[in-house]
Formats: sequence, C-alpha cells, structure tokens
Amino acid sequence: MTTVKQEEQTLVEKDRQNVWHHISPYMEKSPPMIWAKGEGAWVTDHEGNRYLDGMSGLWCVNVGYGREELAKAAYDQMKELCYVPMTQGHEPAIELAEKLNEWLDDDYQIFYSNSGSDANEVAFKIARQYHQQNGEGSRYKFISRYRAYHGGSMGALAATGQALRKYKYEPLAPGFLHTAPPDNYRRPKGMSVEEYNIMRAEEIEQKIIWEQEETIAGVIMEPLITGGGILIPDPVYVQKVQEICDKHGVLLIIDEVICGFGRTGKKFGHQNFGIKPDIVTMAKGLTSAYLPLSVTAVRKDIYEKFKDSAENSHFRHVNTFGGNPAACAVALKNLEIIEREGLVEQADRHGERLRKELAHLADHPHVGDVRGIGFLLGIEMVEDKETREPASAARVGKIIADCKANGLIVGKNGDTVAGYNNIITLSPPLSCTDEDVDFIISVVKKAFEENK
Repeated sequence: MTTVKQEEQTLVEKDRQNVWHHISPYMEKSPPMIWAKGEGAWVTDHEGNRYLDGMSGLWCVNVGYGREELAKAAYDQMKELCYVPMTQGHEPAIELAEKLNEWLDDDYQIFYSNSGSDANEVAFKIARQYHQQNGEGSRYKFISRYRAYHGGSMGALAATGQALRKYKYEPLAPGFLHTAPPDNYRRPKGMSVEEYNIMRAEEIEQKIIWEQEETIAGVIMEPLITGGGILIPDPVYVQKVQEICDKHGVLLIIDEVICGFGRTGKKFGHQNFGIKPDIVTMAKGLTSAYLPLSVTAVRKDIYEKFKDSAENSHFRHVNTFGGNPAACAVALKNLEIIEREGLVEQADRHGERLRKELAHLADHPHVGDVRGIGFLLGIEMVEDKETREPASAARVGKIIADCKANGLIVGKNGDTVAGYNNIITLSPPLSCTDEDVDFIISVVKKAFEENK
C-alpha cells in the first residue's frame, strides 16, 4: 500500500525527471518546494508546511491567493466567450481599457499582450515605427539603466542592465544603451541625494548627445529599480529624465510591470513622482497573476501616427493570447477588489509600518541600508559597513534560509550583477492583514538577530 510519504517522494521524483525550473541551478539535495494551495498571503506545500509568501510569487499576487471572485470571473467569461483574436474586439477588453485610463488619470490607447516582456517588446516596436512615421527614421536606440530588468525576450533582455541575465545569450538585439542608476546608498561621499540624482539624470542627457540625438528613440525605466536591488530615486531624478526626454524628442517609456497596481502606495509607481509618460507598460498585478495579461498604454498623439492609410503604416504586431477575454474579465474584477478593499492605501500603510519596525536593522553589522516605498522593501547586506563591500552569497543565503525555516518566503536580487546580489527583498500581497505584517516583522527581526 502506498503511503502519503511515498506519494510525496514520487511527486518530487517526477518533478526532477520532467520539469525544468526557472532561473534555478540544479541541486540534487535541495529539491524545489512543491506548492499545493494558497489562501490570503499564505501558501502550503505538498507536505503540509505553511509559509507567508513575502514576495507575492514573483512580485505579482497583489490581492492574495484563493480569491473565488477572480476564479468565478474567469469561469463566467469562459462559458460565455473563451477567445477573441485582438484583430477584433470584445466587451471585457473595452471596459478594461477604459478603467486603465481612469487609473492612469490620462488618455492612452491600450494594446494587450501576455507578459511584461511582451509589453516592453511592443513598446520598442511602437517607438521605432512612430519615429519612422514622424519623419525621424534615424531614431532607433533605447537608453536603459544598469541593474534594471525589463524582460527575458531578446529585445527586453537587451534593455535589461543585468549582465548575469544576459551572459551566454548574447549577442542580443542591437540599439540598446545603458547608464548608471541612481543608487543613493552608494553615492559619492559628500554629495547630497539631490545633487547625486541630478548628476545621474544628466548622464542620460550626455548619452543622448554623445550617441547623436537623432538616433535615440526612447528611454525605458521603472519608476524605481525593483528586481535589481530596490533602488529608489529622488523625485528630482525622474522629473529631470522626463524633462530631458521632452527636450530631445525622446519617448519616455515607464515600465510599471512590478510597480503598478498599488505596490508603491499609488495606483502606479510613476504617480509618486508627478510625471506623465509617453508609454506605460504593465503586467503582474494587473490580474494579480490569476491569468496572464499585459498592457502597453500609448499616448494618444503617438497612436495617431498609426492611423495613416499608407501601406504598412498600421502597427503590424499580433499576439495570439493577448487580451484574452477571461484574462480581461479577471483584471476588471481584480481592480474592483483593489478599489473596494482600499489596497492601494493599505499598501502605503503596511509599508510605512514595515519600514519603521525594521529601520533598526541598519544598526546590524551586516546591513548597509534599509529602503522601501509602498509595500516594497530592500535590505542591502554588506560584509563591512565602512567599505560597503557587498555581502557574500552565503551570508545572504543564510538569512533567506532562516526566514523560510520560520515560515516566511523572502527574495533577493538574484542573477543580476556579479558581486551585487546582496539585497533581501520583500514584496508581500497588498491584502496582508495586520497579523501577517506582525509575522513578517518578527521573522525578519529574528533572522537578522541570529546572524550577527
């Protein structure tokens, strides 16, 4: 008779034999955790162990697990109409586009895709074609920042400024340039945060000039660098970048794949900085990851250039599953939940408490900086506080392992830049209860206290 333990072991063996896990080295003695159930901020593995998911999956399950409303929205839509190619239209896509413009507090044309990588690829193609049809066909280059992540496809990965993500996959798409990010913790001694951020923004202008202004199509950036280490700019940086883009006729593409849908305490991350992007890309929290869906939102005057009746003036891009009716229905219900439960405001409140309660970690001998915005936190670990030498993989790994042993899943900026994968990250579901936040704080405090 097969025992439960044998069944569990068989599941692990089948996983090993058949599943290739994402961004994970093969470790014979450390099999992946096999998740079985999720409810609220908590997940349960196939052995019955419960963990608070302090990373919302991959920064995406904003309203938490087990939302029957979202499952029902998908079910009801699939029964009614399961698929529409977006060469045509359907009601959930129309309603969602209208709702997104309300959230953006602006007027954009909405193009649907599947993932954040897809959304950014679409943005690059739109920007290049726009400049072509606007009489500036020499504009094809994009400027991004080192340490930023914009996706895994060949164009989006070229925009990404993380060498370890690109290693062994190059050459990638041409025309992507990079500048240094505003890393306030590592700014030169004696320089104010504002001075430093202005300097970093001006490096983007310098790059535009040195590369020849008329060759630059766009600048792409997250409102803050998330997966690359939670690098949060001063508002003057973001505002200065928009000013530079406007001055040089360069499109500003804001990647809201992680920062959107309440994560930063605003509906969208760029709203913390008072700017109006030309193009906004979004995914993840759009459906809280219940179904795949992404969006490239394009300013109306840019979209107008694609209405020309000349041959090949339309946007010649198609995505089989983009804008799926069920995914759009789920997104609408997801936004309804976020509004009804005040999760944007709750993210701001939870995040403020998290930063306040964990601020003392800056006194830890191996913590250089604690930083966050909204319900998003980064703890930068160092070997030496004076030299700011990044902490070893073993030291960072020990904190992650101890948190997991005590029932909390945390993340890190893994496989980004060699030697700088030293930031512990927290991005819990916005729907966390006060008790969930208590738990997160207590486990993180304990892990650092026991690893001095």
